[in-house]
Amino acid sequence: MANLRLEHVEKVYDNNVKAVHDFNLKVEDGEFIVLVGPSGCGKSTTLRMIAGLEDISSGKLYLDGRDITAAPAKDRDMAMVFQNYALYGHMTIYENMAFSLTLRKENPNVIHKKVLAAAEILDLTAQLNKKPSQLSGGQRQRVAMGRSIVRNPKLFLFDEPLSNLDAKLRGATRREILLLHKRLEATMLYVTHDQTEALTLADRIVCMSMGHVQQIGTPIELYDRPANIFVASFIGLPPMNFFTVRVQNGTLVGERFKTALTAEEKAILAAYEGKEITLGVRPENIVEGGDIPVKVFSNENLGMNTLVHGHIGGSASASDRITAKLHGWCQYKPGDTVMVNFKRKHFFDKETTNAIWGEDKK
Repeated sequence: MANLRLEHVEKVYDNNVKAVHDFNLKVEDGEFIVLVGPSGCGKSTTLRMIAGLEDISSGKLYLDGRDITAAPAKDRDMAMVFQNYALYGHMTIYENMAFSLTLRKENPNVIHKKVLAAAEILDLTAQLNKKPSQLSGGQRQRVAMGRSIVRNPKLFLFDEPLSNLDAKLRGATRREILLLHKRLEATMLYVTHDQTEALTLADRIVCMSMGHVQQIGTPIELYDRPANIFVASFIGLPPMNFFTVRVQNGTLVGERFKTALTAEEKAILAAYEGKEITLGVRPENIVEGGDIPVKVFSNENLGMNTLVHGHIGGSASASDRITAKLHGWCQYKPGDTVMVNFKRKHFFDKETTNAIWGEDKK
């Protein structure tokens, strides 16, 4: 196991484009950290700087207290699992998994024991004499993980390892990675643009946008207390609904609806009386039975739940569009009106887009 510390790490390319801004993170022994964000946000660049595949423009990187900012990749004692598996097609699975140890000229008996142990962990024992082309995508990704396991590195790095798999295999391989982490008790950093992977795998999530860290926290912290509109919109599926509203005498007044505030919500928004804010409501926090009319234009029945898409007050404006995740198999038809209520509300400053917590919640 290992701990990792990034202090004010930045990446600036030759054309003066800054890909990563002032990145700070401390990773504890055995922790599973997921870097998540849209394509181009800087998460893979950050991982590659940690691995030594990209130079760090400024800042410091420490592994177990040792400054490795300028250390070559081969001296960092890290193993990286790539999106495209990076297996040698002419080698057997055994030879692929043993390759890095063979290069080190380790004792063949030691190599054999390590490969067999890793193969057993990943359920690959029966595949060791096959070539990569004979395996499924999920099995090939397990081989790539096995190649990392035999090295017994201080740190495991995963760069979007499930992107090439179909939905069913992604789910199965995701569970295998989680079990692998628990079994090895290893320190892992994992990059993905898939929020489901982030929420299900991470001890803590680093949410990034345009090279900046937007929030670091546990999955429930990012879901339940997003720091700003970007995190609120990126984390959660379906995405959060947003509306411009005015705080007025204990009520939120939108263009086509009004909803009362609780005593706690009034206290949080005390400084915003008479001002416009952004109201965020997750689809799963919308319930039937209330005073907000939604004119339905489509349903998505998902079995235990139904996604109901509509417009507040019958408007066709995009700003009044709303998605509700209602319990059960709903039979609403286009044109029907359903009355709803907001069970949980999130508030954001209209100018800064930061969350509003109130004086006692900052």
